[in-house]
Amino acid sequence: MGREIVIGLVGKPSSGKSTTLNSLTDANAKVGAFPFTTIDPNKATGYLEIDCACKRFNLQDKCKPNYGFCRGGKRGVPIMLLDVAGLVPNAHLGRGLGNKFLSDLTEADCLIHIVDVSGTTDAEGKTTRGYDPLNDIEWLQNEIFQWILGNLKERWGSVRRKHIGTKQTTLETLRQQLGGYVANTQKIAQALDRIPNLPPLEDWDDEMLERVVRAFMDVKFPTVLALNKIDHPDADKNVSKIILKYPKSKAVLTSSITEVFLRKLAAQNFIKYIPGTEFVDTKEDIPDDPNLKPMDEKLLNRIESIRDLVLYRFGSTGVVQLLQAAAELLQLVPVFPVRNINSFGGGSGGGDAIFRDCILVKRGTPVVSVARKIMGDVTIAAIEGVGGMRVSEEDTVDIGKNDILSFKVVPGGRN
Repeated sequence: MGREIVIGLVGKPSSGKSTTLNSLTDANAKVGAFPFTTIDPNKATGYLEIDCACKRFNLQDKCKPNYGFCRGGKRGVPIMLLDVAGLVPNAHLGRGLGNKFLSDLTEADCLIHIVDVSGTTDAEGKTTRGYDPLNDIEWLQNEIFQWILGNLKERWGSVRRKHIGTKQTTLETLRQQLGGYVANTQKIAQALDRIPNLPPLEDWDDEMLERVVRAFMDVKFPTVLALNKIDHPDADKNVSKIILKYPKSKAVLTSSITEVFLRKLAAQNFIKYIPGTEFVDTKEDIPDDPNLKPMDEKLLNRIESIRDLVLYRFGSTGVVQLLQAAAELLQLVPVFPVRNINSFGGGSGGGDAIFRDCILVKRGTPVVSVARKIMGDVTIAAIEGVGGMRVSEEDTVDIGKNDILSFKVVPGGRN
């Protein structure tokens, strides 16, 4: 059984990390049983919004997920979030909760770095004006780099001697040294492949060791930059500066406090709001809607301000797009296992409900690995795709390809 995908949220104090976490883990979105068997105090369930398979067949009214939600063909798939605490300068030296912060990071498959682009909080999260948020991005990357590099350098002499004495491959030696960061052989190999003309490990100098650590970080900790507080007047110049400095980084413009506010108003029936979009309707917009409550002038003015400063300018608050950006970095594909490939029913007492389950796997994953992730180590008799087409165990999944599957297990075939 494969481990769950974990997305880590990091950010200095007062950057908006807690607000962003609250908006990503909106309790109002949950239906059905809880999807994860254990949740540590610093873990939570977020919801990755995707196009549900029910929409392809115009069967939205029958879609009732066991976990998460489906609203008009937009599905919220549960995904594990890790709230990484203790982010302060010199964390790698053990300052603050530095050791806990860095060890927590190892669980994450991807990071979302909440950056305060208003420039109104300094490196410690204290109120200021004119702070350069570029410092926060460089500082986070440097903390992780110095931590991994320091751990390697501390024992590099003995590592090198053992490598020569045992005649291991570079990959084998690095797997022993970097496996503790929850990195498998494939990830370490990907990191080494990023370095052209890599010399033998015994010939590495300090500069080469640093290049290897940087390459490993890129593979192990792909990062989405959440450029938060975009409604502040100083945000534009800082956003431009960051995007110019990091053109290859995946950056999402966000206003998490706006998202939390809009969802709160929607839950109280003051507005109709579609998360991830610019669409907000009040009683004044649709007076015939009996479910909407009227708002006072102060609240109406605030909605108009939100529309002008955030929604109409940027198209949304950006919060929904954060997990979508992380999923793109991780190349995640939603797969819908069903019991009946013709009706798309999922059993579990759901009557005629369809597409009850959805799991996230990496693009290119063999179909047999998907089966094992769902059912454990079983003997597969047959695999069917849409229309009853036979699917090979070696076939791979992609968006819209082999993503609706029915597995037939040999009776008594659990190993």
